[in-house]
Amino acid sequence: MTTLQDVSDLGQAVWLDYISRSLITGGELRRLVYQGLRGVTSNPTILEKAVAAGGDYDGQIGHLARQGKTPEEIYEAIVLQDIGSAADVLRPVHDHVGDGYVSLEVSPALAHDTKATIASARRFFSALRRPNVFIKVPATPEGFPAIEALISHGINVNVTLIFSLAQYEAAAEAYLSGLEKLVERAKDPSKVASVASFFVSRVDTAVDKALEERGVTDLQGKIAIANAKVAYARFREIFLGQRWDRLTALGTRLQRPLWASTGTKNPKYPDTMYVDELIGPNTVNALPPATLEAFLDHGRALPTIEVGLKQAKEQLARLGQLGISLDDITEQLTTDGVTLFAKSYDALIAAIAEKSERLR
Repeated sequence: MTTLQDVSDLGQAVWLDYISRSLITGGELRRLVYQGLRGVTSNPTILEKAVAAGGDYDGQIGHLARQGKTPEEIYEAIVLQDIGSAADVLRPVHDHVGDGYVSLEVSPALAHDTKATIASARRFFSALRRPNVFIKVPATPEGFPAIEALISHGINVNVTLIFSLAQYEAAAEAYLSGLEKLVERAKDPSKVASVASFFVSRVDTAVDKALEERGVTDLQGKIAIANAKVAYARFREIFLGQRWDRLTALGTRLQRPLWASTGTKNPKYPDTMYVDELIGPNTVNALPPATLEAFLDHGRALPTIEVGLKQAKEQLARLGQLGISLDDITEQLTTDGVTLFAKSYDALIAAIAEKSERLR
């Protein structure tokens, strides 16, 4: 038994927050699946690092460039191949335990364009033609109606860049409303799935800075986990009652909370703290490679997500009493997240353009 399998027994799926061509073709992804890995996520920053560094993609880039493909078309060909291949590796997981998903994000340039997000997501999902693929849509005001529309058409959605409780509630509402519209259209709701990606470590990075300015140390490294625990408690409340009962009677699936950004950014903190403290039923944790390696080595598989909920609420209340607005911080983090992914996407397209010219 590995730590990943122990965590799975507690109801949490561990995914890898990384993808590359060599990970798939070299057999590493299959090895991790054998150890208990249950999914893969990607984002523009991850893809930029994978494609721009090294020569794994040079053959494909050169071939497509000689065909006259644009950098954007080459990018899509690359990611569709990688996402599709990863989904194929994870397909047995999907068929046997209902997980095994791989996520592909729409262009971050579309984060504030509902119609374009819907069109892009539908095109990607149709091109991949695999049941174990998620299309990632950011939790922006324009993203929520897109999420609802996509769910209503049977497209799996990973709601990304969630930092606040309000965003999480909006993501859950978009999922439920989308399911209800899907049922109205006489479609099978049991075939569609969703996760709500709640970002963790970035919250501590921002809050710790504000706490340091006030000379407060005992709350540092605490707020991100407290924020996630409160969100999980809200998850337990939302997916309960008559509304959910009507949907679950039709075979619908829970929209699982997914803990994202779980690599520890502060070297003073334990390297698995955002994993060890957030384990519980019906959750996902997407780990970057270094954190996954650390968790396999010395992580603790214990049911922790509901431990200390009262204390978590008290910590969040005290933060407000100190004059630190978590709402303001999380709103800025969402804006920064969209900007960061957009910069990574632009850098990726620029790298492909440069390689296209050189390899043509």
